[in-house]
Amino acid sequence: MALRRFISVGACGMLTAAFPNLAVAQATPVGMTDNPCPPPAPAPPRAILEAMMKPGAKSAMPTPDANDPAYQAYLKRTQDERSRDFGAVCRFKPDNAALHAPPHVVFMGDSITESWQVGDPGLFTSGILDRGISGQTSPQMLLRFYQDVIALHPQVVHIMAGTNDIAGNTGPTTAADFLNNVRAMIDLAQAHGVKVILASILPTDRFPWAPALHPAAQVIDLNTQLHALAIQRGIVWADYYTATATPGGAFKPELSNDGVHPNTDGFARMRPIFDAALQEATRK
Repeated sequence: MALRRFISVGACGMLTAAFPNLAVAQATPVGMTDNPCPPPAPAPPRAILEAMMKPGAKSAMPTPDANDPAYQAYLKRTQDERSRDFGAVCRFKPDNAALHAPPHVVFMGDSITESWQVGDPGLFTSGILDRGISGQTSPQMLLRFYQDVIALHPQVVHIMAGTNDIAGNTGPTTAADFLNNVRAMIDLAQAHGVKVILASILPTDRFPWAPALHPAAQVIDLNTQLHALAIQRGIVWADYYTATATPGGAFKPELSNDGVHPNTDGFARMRPIFDAALQEATRK
């Protein structure tokens, strides 16, 4: 699955530096309608994303052809999503409608989750679906949680959120607001018999799109609170942080090319943690 929203200005996206800033188009007011979603645009070439995840690919960032019609359609789709669809509920409507059977696991998250399918494609087989959207914060995930998780009737949901809340992608927020959004997603899942894997926030000591912020300590604090929440709710805790962090709270440089997103080696380090978490969730 390609990452259609990686170019969002200020978004948690591996290609942020590769794209120019986008002006947000003003949407024409539209009321309630049976067809609110624009046609999906072609995604950027998967080769770009694969190149960005290759271990050691810290320079020579590949860029798309600005005159490519598919790229222009991609830019327009991104502008449309920003101006008219805060939660990006349109993003997976066609994919959800095309499903023929309930998935085993749904991954809910931001660009780290969205890029997971490119970084470890072998994971997303046998009924494991990726429903990550680049740049998203927890309130956006909560808005689409019923549609993209509950309505699909999975056995398990994997929730990874927090990086973009810390970065302030959708505006200033508080730790309490973030945790309440995570609680609400857990509540929805448990009320519908969906087992929950709650993932730690991955380590980072910088955001390329928000260089004034220094998030390492806040990541540690929120992970402490998320772990306590997992224990309180009796759900599975997937601690990716410990396996990927340096002693100072940065992403281990061999596991990430930009200090925020795993590269293929980073996803390989995370895979056994997920496998163990899924086995535990299945037994509960």
